[in-house]
Amino acid sequence: MEVSGPSTIINTLSIWGNADVGRELVVAIVALAFFFFSAPRGRRWLSWGPATLLFLAPLPLAVAWLFPDSLDAPRTAAFGIRFFLMASLLQSVLLIIAVSGWERISRPIPKIFLDVLRLLTIAAALIAILFEAGVRAENLFTGSAVLTAVLGFALKDTLGNVFAGLAIHAEHPFELGDWIQYDTNPAHIGKVVEINWRATKVITLDEAYVIIPNGQLAQASIRNFTKPEPWSRRSLYVVAPYDVSPQRVQQTIIDAVRGSFGVLEHPAPSVVTNDFKERGVEYWVRLFTTDFDKRDRVDGMARDRIWYAFARQGIEIPVATQQIRITQLPPPVIESEETAVERRVTSLQRIGMLGPLTSEQIGRLAEENVERVYAAGEPVIRQGAPGDSLFVIMSGLVEVTVVQEGRPSVRLATLEAGDYFGEMSLMTGAPRSATVAALVETRLLEVGKESFRRILAAQPNLVEQLGAALQARQNERAQAMASADRSLPESQDMFQRIREFFSM
Repeated sequence: MEVSGPSTIINTLSIWGNADVGRELVVAIVALAFFFFSAPRGRRWLSWGPATLLFLAPLPLAVAWLFPDSLDAPRTAAFGIRFFLMASLLQSVLLIIAVSGWERISRPIPKIFLDVLRLLTIAAALIAILFEAGVRAENLFTGSAVLTAVLGFALKDTLGNVFAGLAIHAEHPFELGDWIQYDTNPAHIGKVVEINWRATKVITLDEAYVIIPNGQLAQASIRNFTKPEPWSRRSLYVVAPYDVSPQRVQQTIIDAVRGSFGVLEHPAPSVVTNDFKERGVEYWVRLFTTDFDKRDRVDGMARDRIWYAFARQGIEIPVATQQIRITQLPPPVIESEETAVERRVTSLQRIGMLGPLTSEQIGRLAEENVERVYAAGEPVIRQGAPGDSLFVIMSGLVEVTVVQEGRPSVRLATLEAGDYFGEMSLMTGAPRSATVAALVETRLLEVGKESFRRILAAQPNLVEQLGAALQARQNERAQAMASADRSLPESQDMFQRIREFFSM
């Protein structure tokens, strides 16, 4: 019997009144709502998949209306609607189990795995509907096997990248935010910003955006600089002269890099004697940092510190010796020793504590002591460290800070050229009472204990005068420390401490 177009459309619209379709629609909506409200807040966006399938459910009705004279249109539309409803329901159930359940007790499931599972739910829904529609199993799988073979041959490279992406997510050789090197080229080091089906995307230190196929990564030897620990080791190589002992060089380097930008205290930096070169002894400096993206700055600041420390210790970095012919140029203007001493005398005469000393004694201090240069940010003395010298600022700026137990750091002052510090340790041998660090490149005159010992041995009555001046200096410091609450030593006790320190 021939069925008219309008009656076919009416039969098609009556599909929504079918009991099975109605139940499946209600269950799919309830499952989607349950996932949306039970999922972690940052994972609710995954509900767009089953929601999209729900919105596509009426689509088969439009197909049926395009063929109103077809006898099979209502039946085909019904199976199409049920396919979308079943696929939406299966995806919602999958998300409830994998996200709302599993991810609350374990780590989040990678997106690529969720995508695979959601595709499998769609395939399961399609197979179930086809079986219900009467498609024979052998015809279904025979045809799909042929189609799979054709598609697999055509998309072998793409599928290889997809399966490699699955292996990367399963083995976790790296994650988002990790720094990796993906081949032997040192320039190919970058931060992982995305891992998708086909490729992994990284941004190198040169701000280059690199897309690497997952298949290539799966076959490469990958270096992960942020796993298993967040820090990575940096290596520097320094050459020192043969006539300087290795222990002295190693200790100088360790003291220099301590506290440098990005250098960690734990694991601690270390230095080993690495090789004997024509220029001198090569030392391998190993330091650790968590600022891998700033590793060039970390290395550079550490080298700066080493250069300044070598200069203070009188350790010259040897250069390669070659026989060359040069044109004699006028010699650079170099400050004479007499001029340097006069400049130091001028600075020492401005120090009120040294007022009791004669011009001859101040001249002796200027001749017997040396100037040292410190880099910006480098500590000169540390609070609590032993010391027996006074520092006079010849040029530059330093900052004085104090830390008391249970209280934050207090900045006492910023000192400039002409100021001095460290007088308490020089006169009594007391530990350093504050931390002083250079704010810019700073040149300091360090006056040592031995110079003062000879002066006091020749004129013992200077103890009382120097002690009184030192006491006045301590009073000024106490006024600068608003948080200081300990009592100051008596003048008589100060004199005794000076005599004992200089064995008088």
